[in-house]
Amino acid sequence: MRIHRLPLRSRLAALGLALALLLAGPAAFAAHGYAIWGELKYPPDFSHFAYVNPHAPKGGELRLVSNLRASTFDKLNPFTMRGSAPAYLSELMFESLLTGALDETGAGYGLLAEYVSAAPDGLSVTFRLRPQARFHNGEPVWAADVKHSFDTLLGPHTSPVFKTILRDVAGLDVLDPHTVRFRFRQANRELPLIVGSLPIFSRAWGDVVDPKTGQRKSFDQVVMDTPIGSGPYRIGSMRFGRDITYVRDPNHWARDLPVRRGKANFDRIVVKIYRDNTARLEALRTGAIDLKRFFSAGDWARRLSGRRFDSGELAKAEFTHRLPSGFQSYVLNTRRPPLDDIRVRQALGLALDYEWMNRQLFHNAYQRVQGLFGNTDCAPSGVPAPAEQALLQPWREQLPAAVFGPMAQPPRTDGEHSLRANLRRAQALLREAGWTVQDGRLRNAQGQPLVLEYLDSAAGGARVVAPWARNLNKLGIELNFRPVDFALYQQRLRQFDYDIISLAFGGTHNPGSEYADLFGSQAAATEDSGNFAGVAQPAVDALIAHMVDAASKPEFLAACRALDRVISHSHYLVPQWSANTHRMVYNRWRLERPATMPPYATGEIWAIDTWWARR
Repeated sequence: MRIHRLPLRSRLAALGLALALLLAGPAAFAAHGYAIWGELKYPPDFSHFAYVNPHAPKGGELRLVSNLRASTFDKLNPFTMRGSAPAYLSELMFESLLTGALDETGAGYGLLAEYVSAAPDGLSVTFRLRPQARFHNGEPVWAADVKHSFDTLLGPHTSPVFKTILRDVAGLDVLDPHTVRFRFRQANRELPLIVGSLPIFSRAWGDVVDPKTGQRKSFDQVVMDTPIGSGPYRIGSMRFGRDITYVRDPNHWARDLPVRRGKANFDRIVVKIYRDNTARLEALRTGAIDLKRFFSAGDWARRLSGRRFDSGELAKAEFTHRLPSGFQSYVLNTRRPPLDDIRVRQALGLALDYEWMNRQLFHNAYQRVQGLFGNTDCAPSGVPAPAEQALLQPWREQLPAAVFGPMAQPPRTDGEHSLRANLRRAQALLREAGWTVQDGRLRNAQGQPLVLEYLDSAAGGARVVAPWARNLNKLGIELNFRPVDFALYQQRLRQFDYDIISLAFGGTHNPGSEYADLFGSQAAATEDSGNFAGVAQPAVDALIAHMVDAASKPEFLAACRALDRVISHSHYLVPQWSANTHRMVYNRWRLERPATMPPYATGEIWAIDTWWARR
């Protein structure tokens, strides 16, 4: 099964600063950065982040493999809705006003901005740009470029995720050529970091007049125009369907800033494109690529061998992290019957035998996903605390009664638990929902069978879905596996044209307004939003608003824990599995790395950012 990774970092991939590292707690700011719920780790005079080698040599080449769902790319604009941009383009070519540290949450430090000041009333934040900041075309980064980027990202041709997370931003004022002020509709602890993380690009990018119409290109027509950002890399050679090379700018304007020192060490980063996993593995074994992150437990356990492994050239390494576990899940589209019935959804979850799958398919490599906020302070436990009860009580009539009891736990089949008992519970729920066995099939009062479709963009997913389908068949439910090509898959996801899909949602220590895109009622009715389950509950909208507007950390924790209870007990998602390590194979003869990985790093980005070529 191809698990489509939708971490918040990916849903917000256009943001130069990962919200997962930014949104956390009373707001504090200093000239060189901004933090919430506490102090900045790094003082104004810091020389570099603690996890980098400030003396790392520049040079050499890093060869990676694209793990994007699309087999190739068809555009160079990562911000528009249609098409696929090359892997890592956003991270390497665009910068933001602030940037985060990988050993700290809830903080951002000045990158394009040399100064940040949040208003005492929380209704605005002001950034002053660094005079030395330059785009790839040599032009200065002006306040007008920041406004142009902001306006464009809120325009009609970009992902609706920007409109969702920026809905409380009233506007942007250009105060002078180097200073901008963002105005907010209401005080919001996270907004200075959200606007500080927006990618900034030049007004000259795509500024071409169509000779036929005499009109300037609209942003969705800016497809293969070379991006004009300010990042440390530019696009070098491209071979469609084969590879793309990013070339380091040795004169990058920010190379000596504390937030950049010890980073961007490779002269060239080559991202190779292979059409299937077998070809990627062979490229690794033959020495064609230098580093690959592994998500498949089967590949990790059984398919990494050969003379380069035997000689020590290729090393397998697991790097333990402190990232949230996220909530990789089967997503049930509640816009469609019978998935709009909570009893049917719960029955589907009871038929998943995770313990058997972990033993037989995953080599015991994973842990079961627990709610939305596993491995964070937001994870609820036991019964709701008084502060959670106070938030939930106004919605008692609209919520499942179980929300007010112990936190939901995924069904188990080990120890005193069994699949047989779970299937009996599922049968009872289905009967209650009006489904009975007729002629050997589960049917409703109208005689219609319970048939569902699992949509994927790779045929290989059938192996993982098959055990679940077999168990569902015992209940009389038919689950059909439907693989389609990536373009059609992407189209059907945009239009919510599916019953069940698999997505890997990335977690966060500090959930905020991005959860309105994942679970908000407005997003449920917005094409190409992140609300794949179709959640449209006033209670959920209210809890997300409480989470975003919380004035203190205790209020924030009560809101996010209450939200987790509602989503989990509503059975919109069937929890899958997660790992607390990054599994990577890398070429020890070609690459060197810092001694330890920072706790909040993602594997490939850490390597791209801070490793260097062996001399």
